[in-house]
Amino acid sequence: MKRTHNCGELRKQDVGKIVSLAGWVDRRRDLGGVIFVDLRDKYGKTQVVFNPDRNPEVHKIADKLRNEFVIYITGEVQNRPEGMQNDKISTGDIDVKVDNLQILNESLTPPIAINDPKEECKENDDFRLTYRYLDLRRPWIQKNLMLKSRFLKAVYEFFYANGFENVETPVLCKSTPEGARDYLVPSRVNPGKFYALPQSPQQYKQLLMIAGMDRYFQIAKCFRDEDLRADRQPEFTQIDVEMSFVNQEDVMEMFDKFVTDVMGKVWNFTPPRHIRHMDWHEAMLKYGSDKPDLRFDLEIHDVSDIAKESNFGVFKSVVAAGGKVRGIAAKGCIDFTRKQIDDLTAFVGRYGAKGLVWMRVKEDDVVETQVGKFFTTEQLNAFRDTVGAKNGDLMFFIAGPEKTAATAMGQLRLEIARMKGLKDPKRREFVWITEFPMFEYSETEGRYMAMHHPFTAPLPEHLDMMLSGNLKDCNAQAYDLVLNGVEIGGGSIRIHDPKVQEKVFRLLGLSEEQVKEKFGFFVDAFKYGAPPHGGLAFGLDRVVATLEGEDSIRDFIAFPKNTSASSPMDQCPSDVDLAQLNDLHISINIADKKK
Repeated sequence: MKRTHNCGELRKQDVGKIVSLAGWVDRRRDLGGVIFVDLRDKYGKTQVVFNPDRNPEVHKIADKLRNEFVIYITGEVQNRPEGMQNDKISTGDIDVKVDNLQILNESLTPPIAINDPKEECKENDDFRLTYRYLDLRRPWIQKNLMLKSRFLKAVYEFFYANGFENVETPVLCKSTPEGARDYLVPSRVNPGKFYALPQSPQQYKQLLMIAGMDRYFQIAKCFRDEDLRADRQPEFTQIDVEMSFVNQEDVMEMFDKFVTDVMGKVWNFTPPRHIRHMDWHEAMLKYGSDKPDLRFDLEIHDVSDIAKESNFGVFKSVVAAGGKVRGIAAKGCIDFTRKQIDDLTAFVGRYGAKGLVWMRVKEDDVVETQVGKFFTTEQLNAFRDTVGAKNGDLMFFIAGPEKTAATAMGQLRLEIARMKGLKDPKRREFVWITEFPMFEYSETEGRYMAMHHPFTAPLPEHLDMMLSGNLKDCNAQAYDLVLNGVEIGGGSIRIHDPKVQEKVFRLLGLSEEQVKEKFGFFVDAFKYGAPPHGGLAFGLDRVVATLEGEDSIRDFIAFPKNTSASSPMDQCPSDVDLAQLNDLHISINIADKKK
């Protein structure tokens, strides 16, 4: 058996050729005794025709065909009759008159409609994942996987061309629980001890820099036992990179080039050669997020100085307590109904806002609001001018602790953009977010935590500040690459001075014994001459999904997990045999549900 062509390949210039095709029956139509079949493989579809006048025996077999039968045909390529061309498919000018047919495998009626377009697929996620091997036949999912494959090919070519070495790091490694929970793997030959699956190759790639590899990359599998969202999976793939003898600008310059040479070419668009930079504090002030969506305006403004001078008790008390009042101008939204405003008030409440103050800008730029009696005309005009509101705009204000006011207003900004259709799916806006705080205080832990990870270096000008114990104002040499409001990659310059690394561990509340237990081998390596180094990691599936304008990464992964971190198809995770547990010296302390 040999296919001469695939099902997306034949064109007008092939008319008259005898060809062999194989694939799945996508659709079957019987029109007055002539049977038309759309034959499908991953490359596309070709219409094949079974005419009883041409070959009665083959037509008789074709009468048995149903959707998803696997068949092999041989026949002659012919032009479709005038007016019967199909411009929706690449092979729409021709069809194949069949002379020979083999049914390679029959199929039951599929429980999902494989040939439905994406927008018509109504099955819930778990049902789709139960029959994932059928779901994967859908052309739009195959397109996603092939796109990711082409992207990976370009990724490899880019890094090899720029002097990087592809080095594998261990999948069974030491558990160092800082951040998300580890997936643990029990050791049979070391009773009572466990490996961890890597959350990232972070420590290993830094050790490779100490080992003198200079430039490393890897397409790495990573694992995190955390609650799932549309853009999260318990196992995911990371484009992992590290470089020696570089500073922050060197790394970002390399990945500006990566965006141009790889993403731009695979997706056929022209990104800026030098992506703009924005420090974390500016991003939080103007957009209420460290991953701002810059496809639309709607900047946020701090109006605390105006608010504190008013007679509005809510604003005055918040500012007096050290909080902030943030405002935004919703362009052309003066016609929002009271219900829409009430819905927005409830919406920002999910992010900790205690309320939402709104004002309208009417003709002659007059500001109208239900709480107008608490403000002078000058103060209302100052609000209007500060947020940049004009006639026909609606202004919104949120008061609260700085982080709450910023986050709630940032989410309101995105919700208004959604309601007004401001997120252009064809536009791609990249931005580097830099100078993240090095530490953030955790109310739960009652201590400062590393905002990224404990190996991130402070800004050189903040080193003395950190060493003196001022963690609140210390910023890091950390950077995230953001696309359309999604963080697609992040990294930092690492600490290479063992004394500084030791100090960071102490500031994070780790004792000498804890450091030795969790990071002993890593700390010891830095005593033998570590070069300055830094790197970055991209979430592979998140990059592809974001560039495709999709929120969920699941349709870019062949066999993803659901929101319960399980696979309905193969019932994973599952119970295991008691003998296996005995080999691993493990007993399970879970009450028997039947009892």
